[in-house]
Amino acid sequence: MSCFHCSYPERKGGYFKHRFTWNFFSQSSSASTLEAKKSSPASQTGPCAVSEPIPAGRLEGPFLPLPQSSSQRPPDLRVFTYVELRAATKNFSCTNLLGEGGFGCVYKGILKRRNLNEEDMEVAVKQLNLKGQQGHKEWLAEVRYLGLVEHPNLVKLVGYCAEDDERGIQRLLVYEYMPNKSLEDHLFRKVQSVLSWQQRLSLMLGAARGLAYLHEEIDDMQVIFRDFKTSNVLLDADFTPKLSDFGLARQGPEMGATHVSTAVVGTLGYAAPEYIQTGHLTSKSDVWSFGVVLLEILTGRRALDRNRPKHEQQLIDWVKPKLHGNKRIRLIMDPRLEGEYFLLQAQKIASLAFQCLGKHARTRPLMSSVVKSLNEIVDLVDSSHLQPDDQNSLSSQRSRGRVDVITATKDLENAKKRKLLYKDVMSLKSREEARDMWRVWTPKPIAT
Repeated sequence: MSCFHCSYPERKGGYFKHRFTWNFFSQSSSASTLEAKKSSPASQTGPCAVSEPIPAGRLEGPFLPLPQSSSQRPPDLRVFTYVELRAATKNFSCTNLLGEGGFGCVYKGILKRRNLNEEDMEVAVKQLNLKGQQGHKEWLAEVRYLGLVEHPNLVKLVGYCAEDDERGIQRLLVYEYMPNKSLEDHLFRKVQSVLSWQQRLSLMLGAARGLAYLHEEIDDMQVIFRDFKTSNVLLDADFTPKLSDFGLARQGPEMGATHVSTAVVGTLGYAAPEYIQTGHLTSKSDVWSFGVVLLEILTGRRALDRNRPKHEQQLIDWVKPKLHGNKRIRLIMDPRLEGEYFLLQAQKIASLAFQCLGKHARTRPLMSSVVKSLNEIVDLVDSSHLQPDDQNSLSSQRSRGRVDVITATKDLENAKKRKLLYKDVMSLKSREEARDMWRVWTPKPIAT
């Protein structure tokens, strides 16, 4: 039995985005092994087809049970009542809606202080749709991973709510509030302010640090994000990037295993090719996704954009031929930067992106190596490391061009005035000379 499932994105607002998901299932004699393989074209009708529902109750890998007592929970993770969260969001008012998708809705809320030593806290409350496409398994994954890890570049999970009422089990997650929306909003959704080059460098580095922490810095455990993309990088008040939405995160391979075999889920355009083809998941799958995001930040283009001409729809395929020469990097840079970037830095970031996009997973760098490379690239801002061309931005050239045009126009006008003045002077001089000649003219006798 094979199953192919996909669902197109539906999103409003700028907080969370419903993912494009596709699954490949293959039943075998071993119930514990999931081998991914491509769906037969004959079994599909149209761009999306579902041959049969995904079996209920099939969970991927080990998940911690939901912490019930305070001794089981991390010290900072709070358990909220549904009444508390309803009050915090003004009864889940539409005016507090931050975003919505197949999973449900996210609302802005304000948690009242519990004592005099605290202040009211702005939060984002994610309410899962009881019939949504993000199920209890994904909800548990977020509680598990975000509740146990802490890093400046990971969104903080404040707490959760799981209660039974007349409508069923209410599942809610409470996060710290991210006022500057997502990296996706700033790159593609025409937010009024454009990210500067320095901001983009900072966002690349911060996101890389978050992934490196998940892959290499958690004691006795590796976490594979599995759905790294611009919409899952949220920005706080200081534009610090924080990874969010751990619903698809998986624990990495254990006991010497090279990979985790899992159903293929993720977002079209970001998933590594070997993962799509085999279902083998490793930390290098996240590295591929990070390479795609680097190109998105450089170009201001989506990884996959069906609204563009066919040869420009796949970002990677569009960028590759334009990077054969260092000077051609300008052809791919986000035009909204108006040339305000350092050419040498852009070249090195493009090179790093294609290291992350290596065809074979083993050739891709570790995220810790990516962080090191980005730190070195950021340090290139010292002008002593820059080529002369790097300091001549296109916008400066345009500005100088505009000044030259204005100056030339003024010079032309002045020349015309001088010419007219010269004519007037010469005319006056001619008249004066004629008068002078009349004054000294003496009549001569005429013979008759």
